[in-house]
Amino acid sequence: MVPGAPSTTTTTTTTMLPASEAAKIYQTNYVRNSRAIGVLWAIFTILFAIVNVVCFIQPYWIGDGMDTPQVGYFGLFHYCIGNGLSRDLVCQGSFTEFHSIPSGAFKAASVFIGMSMVLVLTCIGCFALFFFCSTGTVYKICGWMQLAAGTSLVLGCMIYPDGWDSDEVKRMCGEQTDKYTLGACSVRWAYILAIMGILDALILSFLAFVLGNRQDNLMSEDLLGEKTGNNVI
Repeated sequence: MVPGAPSTTTTTTTTMLPASEAAKIYQTNYVRNSRAIGVLWAIFTILFAIVNVVCFIQPYWIGDGMDTPQVGYFGLFHYCIGNGLSRDLVCQGSFTEFHSIPSGAFKAASVFIGMSMVLVLTCIGCFALFFFCSTGTVYKICGWMQLAAGTSLVLGCMIYPDGWDSDEVKRMCGEQTDKYTLGACSVRWAYILAIMGILDALILSFLAFVLGNRQDNLMSEDLLGEKTGNNVI
């Protein structure tokens, strides 16, 4: 640098967005993220409904093992047991014929799992309300339904082992079988899937309530912004 010469410095000017524009950008990103999470929530709700229907219909809650006297498997209301002379299975039980279910606990579990299935399917039907009602209200309605569906799943899964002392289960699993003791039989995939569905229902209901509260907050901010704009004018 030459002595006495004026110093040249480069100055960087930072342009700050007005508060109103920054708020609009934040609100736009907020709405976009909420919609993306809402779409994922709806997809997982449909998947949860499929899981619930499968658990209700499939008869693979418990089944035979290596040392069981008979081959077979049990569901909520439908079951198949070998006849002892061959490996052919004799199947019985139907939800439409309630008296054919071999245990009172199985009947109660069938009702609770069926209620859970109906609640989730009704929740999916409530998706149509997004076109007519407040988004936050619909999320909260679905959240309560999913919470009730999860509660019904919990009750069904807890009550089901109380029927393991029935004569039909003992015929397949052995005389050591008792309530909440499965003897030589084992738990099958439908029972495990139902237990996983409980966690799924709790997560979905929690997410629905969070999305519903976000929508309410967003509407409050919109109303506040409109009132402020009217006051300025």
